[in-house]
Amino acid sequence: MRSLLARLACLCILFTAVPFVADAGVQSRTVECEGQRFRYLLSVPNRREAAPALLLLHGAGDTPEPMLDAWHGLAKKEKIVLIVPELPRRAEFEGIAPRVFRCEVEDAKRLATIDARRIYVFGNSMGGYLAYDAAMFDSDYFAAAAVHAMGIAPEYDWILEQARRKTPIAIYMGEEDPLVSLKNVHRTRELLLQKGFPVHYVELKGHDHNYYRVAERINPDIWRFFQEKQLP
Repeated sequence: MRSLLARLACLCILFTAVPFVADAGVQSRTVECEGQRFRYLLSVPNRREAAPALLLLHGAGDTPEPMLDAWHGLAKKEKIVLIVPELPRRAEFEGIAPRVFRCEVEDAKRLATIDARRIYVFGNSMGGYLAYDAAMFDSDYFAAAAVHAMGIAPEYDWILEQARRKTPIAIYMGEEDPLVSLKNVHRTRELLLQKGFPVHYVELKGHDHNYYRVAERINPDIWRFFQEKQLP
């Protein structure tokens, strides 16, 4: 895991998006979790009833702003609360990441009316690795997860045994990704299916590692997948 994170931290900065365009409805929040301070962006829709929430996890070398921008239009249309953490580029963060994500979502609940049965997580690249962690360690908190450009390293297969519930997972992977092994993503898909996890898998022909090049294409599909899922 550490060698993978180090490689992504060095290379993924090549795959960031266009500059973020600020929106008056977006707040920057700082919250104390696990004895540290973490920043995240929060976007709350104009909606009277409880809204679904989407935790967005960016890749190494990226920031929360482009990730929020990629989802902002769809979230406004579908009335989705967006929570976008600023992820540290430190391997040791993985050990506390699920607890930090829960802490940030709970903080967001102070400002937004969130449907607790419809909280989802989507991660890109390094954020995808952390989304797998969230799906396994907090299977009774996140209704479903989606991942772009990442599998589970074989030495971390044990995290599947931590799930108290078989979290539905959608995986999106480019055929020509230069950073992440397509073979291992196939292995991850088969492992999840063998363990009884519902899996929606989409392989993108001619696509590399750059999520933002396909965001407009896959985000609606991710949301369709999420809309069908909620906690019991």
